[in-house]
Amino acid sequence: MPASQDLVPFTRKVLIVLALVAVLVLAWALLPVFMIVFGAIVFAALLLSLSHLLQRVAPLSPGISLAIVLVLLTGGFALLMWLFGAQVAGELSALTEALPGAYTQFERWLESTSVGSLVGEQLDSLRDNIGRMVTSAGAIAMTVSGGLVDLLLVIVGAIYIAAQPQLYRNGLLLLVPGSVRAVAADALDASGRALRLWLGGQLVAMLLVGVLTGIGLWLLGVPGAFALALIAFLFDFVPIIGPIAAAIPAILLGFTVNPQTGFATAALYLVIQQIEGNILQPLIQQRAVELPPALLLFSLVVFGSLQGAAGLLLAAPLTVVLYVLVKQLYVRETLGENVSVPGENS
Repeated sequence: MPASQDLVPFTRKVLIVLALVAVLVLAWALLPVFMIVFGAIVFAALLLSLSHLLQRVAPLSPGISLAIVLVLLTGGFALLMWLFGAQVAGELSALTEALPGAYTQFERWLESTSVGSLVGEQLDSLRDNIGRMVTSAGAIAMTVSGGLVDLLLVIVGAIYIAAQPQLYRNGLLLLVPGSVRAVAADALDASGRALRLWLGGQLVAMLLVGVLTGIGLWLLGVPGAFALALIAFLFDFVPIIGPIAAAIPAILLGFTVNPQTGFATAALYLVIQQIEGNILQPLIQQRAVELPPALLLFSLVVFGSLQGAAGLLLAAPLTVVLYVLVKQLYVRETLGENVSVPGENS
């Protein structure tokens, strides 16, 4: 009997370990689903931010203000496509056709300089990677089609969440033990406020970056300035990596005009990023949450390696939420330190 009684705690520990392993395996398998759900939460936070802004202007109920926001966004997008859709499609098509020639011209210019031999191998490797991407166009098309389905799920899920945010918030809290439910509720509310404030500030920064990029490229005479400005606007949602990726095609097209325009284009993107990094981002972080640059960089690497493009796209907002949750649940509750909560005084 004593021996059998000693086996009970050991068996319980083994079962707990097996249960934890099973949960981790299940979470890993469902990681793409979690990313879709979080994408819906991010879009819902944006819809709620716009809805709350509308309610400050006019005395409207949450449902009516959300409906107006959806109509305005849909109508605005349709209007932009009607006014500029053909121009954007034409410029994007022209960019696609011009980039290979721009790359070849840049490569020839680089070979004529003293540093051409130092980077020749890297350029050859880049060209080989581009060639493999072109040959796998079928797989890319399947990936894009799958991404469109995921995007539709994100949009529909975001509308449902934005329509009844308290329902999903309370349902999530019911999964938390009652003894810590109040603490979890405070942390959840704080992370939601930080996410909404970060999204609002980031959208303003993206708009300014897109406008400045378009004006600057137009003044420099770079072809496809409107399409390149749209790319800069969209890619700026991904910190650090996005602006670099948006600058590459613009610089290559600048070199098709002349080397001076290429260098001026690179300087333009550098100046705009300095304005965003030293003026816009500090204002955003002052109202939302101040993310350490190293933490943001490593989060991009981690989530990008786990979930590819979707991980890169959602790495920054996911880091905002996790950062606030850690400050609320660990720093404030465990260590007992007084930490500021984004949006408490706004």
